[in-house]
Amino acid sequence: MEKIVTFKAVQKVIFLEEIASTQTLARTLAATEADSTLILACRQTAALGNNGCSFYAGEGGVYFTLILHPSFALNAKKLTAALSNAISDVIFAVFGLKTKIMSNGDMCLYDKSARTWKKFAGILAEQTENGSWLLGAGIYLNNRLPAGLRTTATSLKTISGSDTSKELFLDEVLTNFWKEYAFL
Repeated sequence: MEKIVTFKAVQKVIFLEEIASTQTLARTLAATEADSTLILACRQTAALGNNGCSFYAGEGGVYFTLILHPSFALNAKKLTAALSNAISDVIFAVFGLKTKIMSNGDMCLYDKSARTWKKFAGILAEQTENGSWLLGAGIYLNNRLPAGLRTTATSLKTISGSDTSKELFLDEVLTNFWKEYAFL
């Protein structure tokens, strides 16, 4: 039997220069916003990652939460994997770099100079009380990270040596994500 697959797309974008947390705003809007609403910010002042840990979200990164109202059963692990795979595919296709996907939703790039894997992205999937899903991501793209964070984290710019267009990067990631999402 043939299965017909339809790829989704972002239906609405809420863009903010700065916000405490895209995930927190998405929680309050999930019941009233349309499926596939993207909340996007340049900076977050109180970003939270997995297990409620704080997440540095300064200028230069890509920070977003996608509100989803799926008509099929999902779980956080599947959603996290779909977005992680989408990001990994873009990083490899554009930069030829491999990523390491951690079980806690973090993603790492290999820092040759430090000879270690360092976090460059964090993904957080959570279900709301009304059954909606929130899929958040913080990606260190062009960031200049604070000194205290550089031992464990890095940005794509630091590894690749050049700035990356946030718009083009996000477009590629979301295009890949919708392909992954269609087969969940």
